[in-house]
Amino acid sequence: MSAPLTELKTRARLMLNAAKRDQSTAGAPQAEHGAELRLRDCLNRAARDAGFTHWDHARRILGGLAAPADDMGTFWHAPACHALLNAWFTDADRARTALAATRGSFLLPYKRQFVVTQDQYIREMGLDPADPAWALLRRDLVAGYGSPAWAELAARRLKAPRNTFHQ
Repeated sequence: MSAPLTELKTRARLMLNAAKRDQSTAGAPQAEHGAELRLRDCLNRAARDAGFTHWDHARRILGGLAAPADDMGTFWHAPACHALLNAWFTDADRARTALAATRGSFLLPYKRQFVVTQDQYIREMGLDPADPAWALLRRDLVAGYGSPAWAELAARRLKAPRNTFHQ
């Protein structure tokens, strides 16, 4: 299992354990649908907190199992990035052309789209634009999807401050 998936599972287990500890003062922990809270509920919550629609979505993307046209979620985007000017594309080839034409830029997935951006965007996600993993990927998270360098950056992204994720 990849390090990012292991991190999400750990978060879910911690969430469930905290809810169970709290049950002694407030009754049984409850899921969104009113039933008793289960690990599955916590996995879904941890996945949503990281920018995915549910646990299976996160498992597929972070596990390197997604197809090129799949929804990659908002994992590689931070709320503060909305204020930045970036080039957005619906076609990966056009995005790669823009990446090649713009020195020092990065190509990242966003749902079923692609964004070509600069250092500030990377910093807003809680990452270091000078991280050697970016060089290994040639600053292209789309082409490098599922590689060890991609997984390293994904693991670092998960450790970024909570406010760098959509809530």
